[in-house]
Amino acid sequence: MFNLDWQGIFAPSVPFLEIVLRGTIVYLVLFALLRFTFRRIGGTIGLGDVLMIALVAAAAQNAIAREHHSVTDGLILIATIAFWNFALDWLGQYVPFIQRFYHPPPLLLVKNGRFLYKNMRQELITEDELMTQLRRAGMDKLSDVAAAHMEGDGSITVTPRKRT
Repeated sequence: MFNLDWQGIFAPSVPFLEIVLRGTIVYLVLFALLRFTFRRIGGTIGLGDVLMIALVAAAAQNAIAREHHSVTDGLILIATIAFWNFALDWLGQYVPFIQRFYHPPPLLLVKNGRFLYKNMRQELITEDELMTQLRRAGMDKLSDVAAAHMEGDGSITVTPRKRT
């Protein structure tokens, strides 16, 4: 029961640099993929989005892990992923190019009571989905909306028309 392989538990089974490199490559590729694929993720996440994220995580495991057996391997990998998460947040605050990538500007979806179909297609949002968000904001009719923007986090902000 207490006959443990301490070296097998704590000694890395893969070179340190390989773990860091694998974690870095997979994290950055998945970040870019999810950034371009799921802009709506912060505002409205659907079952298909959750399933995609779970499948990507499962598929990425092999690219990241290469048969890690020790606790140290796992901790190095977790630290690498946490580092890139922090680094991109930090860079998003100070580097304009990264800031636009990491925190995209709002996208106009409705202007003066009219859908902007080109922008809606760009974000793969349907009239029904957008009307649901407008109703949640208290707008029962499209004609009552001066503007509706999809924010960088996927939420939708609505500006009502001024009544004269």
